[in-house]
Amino acid sequence: MIFETVVSTLSPAGELHLAPMGVRYEGEGDAAVVVLMPFKPSKTLDNILATRCAVLNLTDDVRVFAGCVTGRRDWPTVALEGFAGRRLQDALAHVELSLTDDQDDALRPTLRMRRGREGVHGAFPGFNRAQAAVIEGAVLVSRLGMLPRDKVETEMDYLQIAIDKTAGERELEAWEWLYAAKEAFYARAPEAG
Repeated sequence: MIFETVVSTLSPAGELHLAPMGVRYEGEGDAAVVVLMPFKPSKTLDNILATRCAVLNLTDDVRVFAGCVTGRRDWPTVALEGFAGRRLQDALAHVELSLTDDQDDALRPTLRMRRGREGVHGAFPGFNRAQAAVIEGAVLVSRLGMLPRDKVETEMDYLQIAIDKTAGERELEAWEWLYAAKEAFYARAPEAG
């Protein structure tokens, strides 16, 4: 099972990087290891290999997911006490992660991260179909150069149904960013896909 999160890392110079990332858990309970598989090249990968730590942010604000894949990475964060990392200010929860094992791969290295301190900052309000649609849209937009255009267009059209029926202001704003990014990509490279 893959869980959609936002991973925050710091470069050795202290520069913050936020990246939406699907993660897996290996093991059970508090002993579960978080598994990340970032694509190469990746600032997240470079930062984790250099600093050996990251922060897993659990958020229901899908604007962060859409924002990161459309160039909007300036989200408020909070420094963590006693840990070299920052968490999203509005995260519902966060987990401090430390690298325990890395397996290189030409496309997607595997990083196994030990869970450290966890913090809960807000209650989960429940599922919203528009939030799921935005996350799926963000995945599509992040892979515009890899997926056939007709697949992207068909899936975005289908996801629009959930947006139309269930979106709030945040989801509508995030969807607009994704749609504009898709349109701009195909305007620059109409033969893509």
